[in-house]
Amino acid sequence: MAVKKIQKRLFGTNGVRGIVGKEITPELALNIGQALGTMRPGKIAVGRDTRTTGPVLTNALTAGLLVKGCEVIDCGVLPTPALQYIVKEHYDGGAIITASHNPPKYNGVKIIEPDGTEMGDEETIRLEKLLSNQSVLVKPWDQVGTEVAAPHLVDEYIHAVAGRFPGKPGRGMTVVVDPGSGPACQTTPAILQALGCRVLTINGIMDGTFPGRLPEPSAEGLKGLAALVLAAHAAFGVAHDGDADRAVFIDENGDFVEENHEFALIAQYICKNKKGTIVTPVSTSQIVEMVADAAGCSVQYTPIGSIYVARTMRELIAAGKNVLLGGEGNGSLIFPNHQFCRDGGMTAATMVSLLATTDQSLSSLIGQLPRRYMIKEKIPTAHGSNLIEQLNKRYAQESIDATDGLKIRRQNTWALIRMSGTEPLIRIMVDADESTAGLALFQEIKKSASEILENIL
Repeated sequence: MAVKKIQKRLFGTNGVRGIVGKEITPELALNIGQALGTMRPGKIAVGRDTRTTGPVLTNALTAGLLVKGCEVIDCGVLPTPALQYIVKEHYDGGAIITASHNPPKYNGVKIIEPDGTEMGDEETIRLEKLLSNQSVLVKPWDQVGTEVAAPHLVDEYIHAVAGRFPGKPGRGMTVVVDPGSGPACQTTPAILQALGCRVLTINGIMDGTFPGRLPEPSAEGLKGLAALVLAAHAAFGVAHDGDADRAVFIDENGDFVEENHEFALIAQYICKNKKGTIVTPVSTSQIVEMVADAAGCSVQYTPIGSIYVARTMRELIAAGKNVLLGGEGNGSLIFPNHQFCRDGGMTAATMVSLLATTDQSLSSLIGQLPRRYMIKEKIPTAHGSNLIEQLNKRYAQESIDATDGLKIRRQNTWALIRMSGTEPLIRIMVDADESTAGLALFQEIKKSASEILENIL
């Protein structure tokens, strides 16, 4: 059983994104609204992150839905997983205006299906065809849609996450939250307070200029969070990306927790008392599989992107499998008992629950995981497809996995080269059980890529 990735024209791995005024325009948002309204007539929930261009794009998308006769429920500013939960519980579909972790000048649209998952490839291609063929057929004056404001619905999401952890497991625990000036300002602190935590925040005021740090939570960008964790003697710090579907952590010593270690630790915690399957893309470190194997659980690999993880999870469950957890090695985790989408607020709450079951610190628990070394680098290029095709020929005699991009395996070390689904660049990732082998393969791949790109250009 394997979910296949289908190439789309406009939409990438997670929605459509680009620079506002260039790739992303109000006209495009209007057309997407019309196409979505054609495909999913009925009640459609919309929301946005804190980006400065959010209101104009939301209004344009809403206009497209209204001319198709939809009832639009405007949920305002909220995390993507909050909108996904709201759609799952109440509506016929949804759309959120967000560019997730991309820089402030970017924005985009993610389409949400009635089950709360992001729209899959087949339906997205159908939507793209509607975009190219669309004629503006406005409903008669007495059949156009209506719009209602429902910013209060985000509270339902907060209560749903907190309700998964009864008994206030965070009582006596101090946690520092860095929402990055994004929509999690109004959700993650409230969730952790409901769990009994003492919560401090940094970058906790919603601001689409992202004055404190960029939307992507990196070790460099989280130095302020690390300093506050140390000053407050907190159990940990947690930070989100621009739409809070990801969560990354700072341990009690102020050190950045590499996201694959985060995934492995939570997988280990969940696998302690249950046996089943973890679903993750081919880009995730082997450390997750090692932890799963040790606990008697298995791993199912997918193409990269939460839609492939979520749909594989659902297919496995439909086939009678016990699926425990899904996620990616970038702080994106999916908890099937909650909902089938990445949820940074749920991930933060799970870390509180995890630490409440032990007298050990976060750094101590991370230190007990198997050792793996991950190297990541981005190479800007508009020739990613050609580059990967040439690398495939160059490494044809190696052990190759073509699930998504080009994955080269050498004993306990692998390298993955793939095109970004959201930006004009390729990503190189290397995962190894010791740093020397990992660095050697990384340098070899990077040298080969540079030679090929020189010839292309």
